[in-house]
This record gives sequence, C-alpha cells and structure tokens, in this order.
Amino acid sequence: MRLYSFWGSSASFRARIALALKGIDVEYVAVNLRAKEQQAEGYRRLNPQQKVPLLVDGEVAIAQTVAIVEYLEEVVPEPRLLPRDPVGRARVRSLSLHVACEVQPLNNSAVEGYLAKAVGAKEEALVEWRRHWIRRGFDAVEAMLADPASGRFCHGDQPGMADCFLVPQVYKALQPTAGLDLAVWPRIERVYRACLERDAFVGALPERQPDFAG
Repeated sequence: MRLYSFWGSSASFRARIALALKGIDVEYVAVNLRAKEQQAEGYRRLNPQQKVPLLVDGEVAIAQTVAIVEYLEEVVPEPRLLPRDPVGRARVRSLSLHVACEVQPLNNSAVEGYLAKAVGAKEEALVEWRRHWIRRGFDAVEAMLADPASGRFCHGDQPGMADCFLVPQVYKALQPTAGLDLAVWPRIERVYRACLERDAFVGALPERQPDFAG
C-alpha cells in the first residue's frame, strides 16, 4: 500500500494512525500542500478531489479518511477499529463523522484562505473563527464521551476509529494557531493523553513524518 500524505494535514494524520493501529506498513508519498502539489496533473489523475490523504492498494485508490478506515477494516479485520455490535459501530461513526464533517472542514486552510480573500478576514478574526468551531465541536464530543460506552478511549478500552479522528483535531487545537486549553474538556483530555501513550499515535504525529517542515 501507498499513502499519499502531508505532515501538516490532520486528515492525513487520521489515516496514519489507523494504518499504524492495524499494523500495516505503507510506502509514504509526500504531497506538499503548501507548494500546491495536490493540484499537479499527475496527482489529479490519481485523486480528482485534489486532497490528502489518498490510499493506494494495488489498482485501487481511496480518498477521504472515513472511506479509508472502512476499507482497512474490511481488508485487515484485526485489530478492529469499529466495534462488533451495530450500536457501538453507529456510536463510533457518529463521533468520527462529527469531527470529520462538523469541526475540521470549518477550520482548514482552504476555508480560512477563502475567508481572508473573499471578506478580508484578518488573522485575529481567523483565529477566533478557528477557536469558535473547535470549541463548539469539542463541547459536543465532551458530552458524548459521558456515555458509559466510553472507557479509556472514545469507545471502550482499546483505541479505534473515533480516536483516530479525535486526536488530530485535539493536536491542532493545542497548537499556537488555536491555543485552546483542554482543561475545559476533561474527558477529551483523558482520551487524548491515553492515546499518546500508544506508539501508533506517537509515530503518526506530524513532527515524526519524513516531510515535516516545522
């Protein structure tokens, strides 16, 4: 398998965690988003969405992290990233999709770049925009983690799909570009700290990637 990734992409971060939890070795192919390499003709042929990550397995190319994780769950069933029971799977998907659809898209560089260009948003306004949507998203996740189905991790006592999605968003929230304090969300902080005790999460950190540029 090959993973087209960018060290600073939180979506790529999710895929790296999932692959590591599954114990799958991949060829890492860097796509420099800052240099607009995702718009190059060769990459566009592979991924018309012009995004990362992209997982290539033989002749199959899969974009979008939800689809990537679901694919990995089918081709490499163990260790599981989704619970065996339908209620548990629905809960984990709900947590994951909340981050993937409701939080991260509103504070990615493309959206913020458009805001700066279209309405003249300055850096101070962009920082507040970023914080607003992360806070709102984390408030919901914090409430969801009160469910007894949560354990050491988002669901139970083994890391899974929801943790793959939550950790990169928390990592981003802690960076100076957002500078949020996890003390406001103690359940999220507990899960985040537990994840960072696992090699799969540590090895997937942006600063551990071969294309890391600081």
